[in-house]
Amino acid sequence: MKIMLTPGQIRAARALLDWSQQELADESGVSLATIRRIESDRGPDRSTSPIREAIRRAFENGGVLFTPEDNKGGAGVRMKR
Repeated sequence: MKIMLTPGQIRAARALLDWSQQELADESGVSLATIRRIESDRGPDRSTSPIREAIRRAFENGGVLFTPEDNKGGAGVRMKR
């Protein structure tokens, strides 16, 4: 299932892994400026699917699991078991 990562999920996932924005940029191959822009949630989201997927893969490789919004609650982030 594809989940569109929100800026809040990205910030929360970084916090779970204790990663700085620079570390996320290094792990994902996405520029620091792009990470900052996505997390700031200012203006239109110009990031592409490949950029979001690179960020998702970096977090998943680090042990993070993203959960979708459903009728029981909002989208979330947790560590894999």
